[in-house]
Amino acid sequence: MVALTTAGSVASAQTSGTVASAQTTSAPATDAKAAIDSTPKTAAPAADSTPNFFRDIQANAFLSFGIQTNLNQPDDRSVGLRYFDNVANSFSLDVAEIVLQKAVKKPGDAGFRVDFTAGSTIPGKAQSAGLRIGESADLQQAFFTYLAPVGSGLKFDIGKFVTHLGYELIEGYDGYNDNYSRSLLFNYAIPLTHTGVKVGYTVNSMVSVTGMVVNGWDNALDNNSGKSIGAQIALTPAPPVAIYLNYMGGPELTDTNKYLRHIGDFIATYKVSDAAMLGINADYGMEENASLVKPGDDAKWYGVAGYGRFGPATGLSVGLRAETFKDDGGSRLGSDVPVSAKEFTITPVFKFANNFAVRAEFRYDSVNEAIFTDDKGKPKKSQATLGLNAVWSY
Repeated sequence: MVALTTAGSVASAQTSGTVASAQTTSAPATDAKAAIDSTPKTAAPAADSTPNFFRDIQANAFLSFGIQTNLNQPDDRSVGLRYFDNVANSFSLDVAEIVLQKAVKKPGDAGFRVDFTAGSTIPGKAQSAGLRIGESADLQQAFFTYLAPVGSGLKFDIGKFVTHLGYELIEGYDGYNDNYSRSLLFNYAIPLTHTGVKVGYTVNSMVSVTGMVVNGWDNALDNNSGKSIGAQIALTPAPPVAIYLNYMGGPELTDTNKYLRHIGDFIATYKVSDAAMLGINADYGMEENASLVKPGDDAKWYGVAGYGRFGPATGLSVGLRAETFKDDGGSRLGSDVPVSAKEFTITPVFKFANNFAVRAEFRYDSVNEAIFTDDKGKPKKSQATLGLNAVWSY
């Protein structure tokens, strides 16, 4: 008997890891010469009374709006194996995001970043345990940064930040996915956010390293006295290739530091040309004494996803994803039998400008157990969905 839970009951909030880096923009420069030339020689130049703090702040925004339908047409309009987009036949303001930040530019600088989100689907499910500001809102990130004058700069991020694990993103102004729906690996294999201390260092143009000590998986307040350790090695052996080796491990059960959870995450991207990108993401996780299939055994889950994006930077492009995910211990999907799932997604994207795009999507999921239902309530082993989404960023 399969009794799958929703993703929200598996983990209080899961993130995807960010492969894309945050973009930065500079505040417009004051044309000092023009101001002086237009001022009488006897008058002193007007001083800018705006405090430096406000002149240095960068503001960004992101909006996602969409709708999808489940071709199985279940009476409850549910969409199985989804985390954010699990309701069909409804227009949805998925997320509205406002970001305020002060970037660090050189050793000795200090800055911060705050991401506030609100919306129908993403913010409520992305909340970390111990930090709830509303049913449909989230303080997705809030950290300050210090770039210590050590070598090329030793970067400290202190606060709440998105995970380093995974190919896909929660999505925001500094990056959105090639597919509208999230992968099985994003939904079930990894966390979404961490709260703690992260330290990063760029060794050279080909190697950078990151380490962190955090409360654990999606915990703004820890649920035990132990801490989880995370690490990343980012490699760029040649300009078209990027490789990320990620790890996270520590106790995640409430009120006990026993039974450690570990996750290893591998990401590689290859830029074939300006109009073609390939990627792969593989995960292997285990948690001691957590199996629901064989109580007392370790739970294990693993999967791999392949990605392709084909098309120009603006205009029409296509995003492809194919993946497989297996939950041997049932702990990630809440099942008392092993579950094996596969999915294929094709997402045509029309990018009207650098900051506005529309995505259509067809996705097909198949599972070894009949976990889906149709319009007559009959169990099914497959599900097909259609989606339409518009995103805007600033």
